Amino acid sequence: MIVKLWASAARLAEQTPPTRNRTIDLLRALSILVVVLGHWLMAAPWMQDGVARDGHLLVAAPWFRWLTWLAQVMPVFFFVGGFSNGVTWDAARRDGRGYAEWLDARMRRLMLPVTGLIGFWAVAWVIASVAGVSPAKITIASRIAMLPTWFLAVYFAVVMLAPVMREAWRRFGTATIVVPLLLAALGDVAFFAWDARGAGWLNYLFVWLGVHQLGFVWLDRHWRSPRQQWALVLCGAICLLVMTRAGPWPVSLVGVPGEDVSNTTPPHLPLLALAAIQFGVVRLAEPALARLLERRTPWTATVLTNGMIMTVFLWHSTVMMLAFGAALLLGGLGLQSEPASGAWWLARIPWLGVFGLGLAVFVALLARFERPAPAASPAAGAVRQVAGSALACGGIAALVLTGLGGEGAVAGDLCALVLPFAGARLAGYSGR
Repeated sequence: MIVKLWASAARLAEQTPPTRNRTIDLLRALSILVVVLGHWLMAAPWMQDGVARDGHLLVAAPWFRWLTWLAQVMPVFFFVGGFSNGVTWDAARRDGRGYAEWLDARMRRLMLPVTGLIGFWAVAWVIASVAGVSPAKITIASRIAMLPTWFLAVYFAVVMLAPVMREAWRRFGTATIVVPLLLAALGDVAFFAWDARGAGWLNYLFVWLGVHQLGFVWLDRHWRSPRQQWALVLCGAICLLVMTRAGPWPVSLVGVPGEDVSNTTPPHLPLLALAAIQFGVVRLAEPALARLLERRTPWTATVLTNGMIMTVFLWHSTVMMLAFGAALLLGGLGLQSEPASGAWWLARIPWLGVFGLGLAVFVALLARFERPAPAASPAAGAVRQVAGSALACGGIAALVLTGLGGEGAVAGDLCALVLPFAGARLAGYSGR
């Protein structure tokens, strides 16, 4: 099986056009793999006096919060996405294809795997409820399992705006980055100084749209000077240190259970500082990465990984929750050590192996759905696609925020489950 997959990836790798930026593909794969490893390390349930306890590495070992400055790689994914969206939109314009056809091609590959994950958890919710699993446990498991979809709800909105922002970049340049940055700063002022926390949630759009614009900077080969790139790294690092040490923002760049403020929910200015650091580092490393990817083995491995990366991302938390659930049914097998202790770290090695084997099963079964067959009919109109995608985003966001199985929340759960499927159907991403 592995030999066959490698051979298939090698054939695709040999067909790579010379104009393709291979570094973009490598960064997409690496950023998702870092997210997967981070989630597998941070979730830390354990048994204490025969009772299952929820645990989290960032709570058990606060020093680990500093390492989230390396582990938080969502900015990389968003500016890599900006590069890819810019490439495909430019190609669509050259080929005379309109917005609706372009959007259909971008969204179908993302939407179909997400609805598969949601459908799985709808069935799991029913089975667990009938089996007598407590609503609280169902809620925790479903929220953690569907946590990877939070960024897709945001990314869908960014993709829908990408052509407009691409044209704005052509006309206004750096202003299309500065304006979202200023709006994000205003959102943080509202959040922290004016206690208008609802306004801060607009930063989901402002922060990630600003980071997405960096992809256009890269695509058009702006800010190519190493001096400019080092300036981004140094300014970003200084801003990040000042904000987290002297400002109201926490040190951790991912959410910490029990903390009142998270830098990611909603996104805050430290993520923009991190984006500057990461963008500068990546651009500085680009020549070396490009040389590496000219070699057959690294590039084939990159092609192979990208062919299944969305499946890996969407299902890695589900695999983890199923494995932990099985361990709890077996009396807490492998969960006897206190999080962050020496014994816990040793036990984490076989746990990572269990997660990896479980994920391999899901990848073998589901990775082919990342490459949906060409639509048999023309793309739906732009209005239908945007409206359907917005419905799907609302359902996904609700599922991530509340999970399934809450006491007295059956109607709300059903509504949240239906919205992604209804949205996909309205947009024409299913049943065509």
